[in-house]
Amino acid sequence: MTDNAPARDVTHREVGRRHIPAGEARTALIRRRYDAPIEDVWDACTNPERLNRWFLAVTGDLHVGGSFSLEGNASGEILRCEPPRLLAVTWAFGDRPVDEVELRLSSDPNGETLLELEHATVSRRVEWEGEMVDVIPGVGAGWEVPLMYLGRFLRGELPDSPSTEWYKPNPEDEELANRGAEAWRALVETDA
Repeated sequence: MTDNAPARDVTHREVGRRHIPAGEARTALIRRRYDAPIEDVWDACTNPERLNRWFLAVTGDLHVGGSFSLEGNASGEILRCEPPRLLAVTWAFGDRPVDEVELRLSSDPNGETLLELEHATVSRRVEWEGEMVDVIPGVGAGWEVPLMYLGRFLRGELPDSPSTEWYKPNPEDEELANRGAEAWRALVETDA
């Protein structure tokens, strides 16, 4: 499924399954294309100074076997790191079972980079605003706004300062998150 958006901002979504140490997991896979070389996209996703410009501040022992923490969000362990193509981490959030996230990059002949982010979770339902909901739409939609900001960062459209200094949720972000959540809900319904 894709959005009606400029070609560079199209989001492809898939729901899948795979086994992780926590058990049989469902996955939310997001695929986006960026008009930037693979090395630049890799660096923007793994260099703490650059990651903090479009996503969150990361701290920790940032090598395979080390741990990381994203400010105000998740933490985990770095499982695999194969620059500039693969980063695999565990993803611990709250009291839920530990998820896994893989970031896969590939380049094309036009110099663009295809980014695939796959978030695998054994959690089925979570409480959201007082009701129990399927976790996949939230997981998928939760990555869409940051990946939009990654594109803006790569195009030089964001302030040259940590995101905590300039980011405030806005109506565009809310609309994107709502559209993404609806698209993920539709995928989950057809996957059931």
